[in-house]
Amino acid sequence: MGKIFGTDGVRGIVNTGELTCDLAMRIGQAASSVLTSHANHKAKIIIGKDTRVSSDMLVAALTAGICSVGSDAYLIGAVPTPAVAYLVKKYNADAGVMISASHNPAEFNGIKLFSSEGYKLGDDIENEIEELIESGRCPLSVGTEVGRIYHLDDTANADYIDHLVSTVSGDLSGMKIAVDCANGSAAATAEKLFARLGVKAYVIADKPDGININKDCGSTEMDRLSRFVQDNNLDAGIAFDGDADRCLAVDENGGMVDGDKIMAILAKSLSDKGRLAKNTVTVTVMSNLGFYRFAEAHGINAVKTKVGDRYVLENMLENGYVLGGEQSGHIIFGDYCSTGDGQLSAIQLLSVLKEKGCKMSELAAIMKRYPQTMQNITASDDMKKALDSDNEIKAYIKSVEDKLGNSGRVLVRASGTEPLIRVMAECADQETADKTVKSICDKIKERLE
Repeated sequence: MGKIFGTDGVRGIVNTGELTCDLAMRIGQAASSVLTSHANHKAKIIIGKDTRVSSDMLVAALTAGICSVGSDAYLIGAVPTPAVAYLVKKYNADAGVMISASHNPAEFNGIKLFSSEGYKLGDDIENEIEELIESGRCPLSVGTEVGRIYHLDDTANADYIDHLVSTVSGDLSGMKIAVDCANGSAAATAEKLFARLGVKAYVIADKPDGININKDCGSTEMDRLSRFVQDNNLDAGIAFDGDADRCLAVDENGGMVDGDKIMAILAKSLSDKGRLAKNTVTVTVMSNLGFYRFAEAHGINAVKTKVGDRYVLENMLENGYVLGGEQSGHIIFGDYCSTGDGQLSAIQLLSVLKEKGCKMSELAAIMKRYPQTMQNITASDDMKKALDSDNEIKAYIKSVEDKLGNSGRVLVRASGTEPLIRVMAECADQETADKTVKSICDKIKERLE
């Protein structure tokens, strides 16, 4: 990754050195210039946003940059991130931009770029854009040669909802579910989507005010959804994150159905129908041991990548797989989309639930989850770099892994999007997992703080 673009675009606290209006404008200028040079015509770029108070400001800065070099900006308003990935291709745009910081708090925001095919912009193009930003040599258009701004707010979400509905055979009538929109992008689409499919949806956290995105709601805080499902005797609950590219669920008892369990349910359904290409699912190193045990039991291959949906997608594309994702709820259906899509995951999960005619808890029992503990350590860039080079830490982690053997596993990694070192352990029992994580965290702090 370069200096500006991380593993998932540009992200940081707004109006700090990480993310400013000036940087947004320069990204608009540089991206437009690079894309125009590759396409041999002035670039057409669509821009979506989530519901953060800073999103309009960043859209304005980015749009100014795009138009200042002669490209046209098509503003599609508050939409889920996967809507940008879908619509950039449908609208024959040269690129798409999503202004969002996903599951992070409201003070954060980000800029994510998509290619004309709806995939995250490749490293080579991002590097070219970075070089142009740093050089400050974007040629400006003069006078009447500047780009134009078009508004597609009224049609974008409708086109996206049409696409989602087309992926479901029949309808989902008779189902009663709760839907937590995280006060984010899903608030613009979820109610209409589930109504179109005949679902009785009780929508919560769907009143964004600019600062309540992901606050005590959504896929990062499931307690409210769990209680709501139990209190109202519903069939299930669905939770999205701020930009609706991930989905988690709860069963009728309020029990968690995480991304691994959702993938297990969907993989088994696709495999039974002969639609799971090469009978393989792509997951990341964060997937629970229980997922691998499920896959072994059902003759399904589980291929492992680094953390990040971009790495999952790369593996899927390279090998022709059609299903992959992360424990956090980013799930990619290669047949229908080019990135993680929370609402698509939700309706595919509900389709299996209706088809089986059972309870969500029974469906989720297909996979037994190993007890897992995770702890984050606040870390500077220097600490994150030192993590991989400190021999004493590496030796200690190996000794812990040797002691666990086949009964558990450990994962220690520096976050690619946040100033954190993440320590995770999965063991046969919760107490061992807790002790394992604490001991590793203590060693890291002793060595690096």
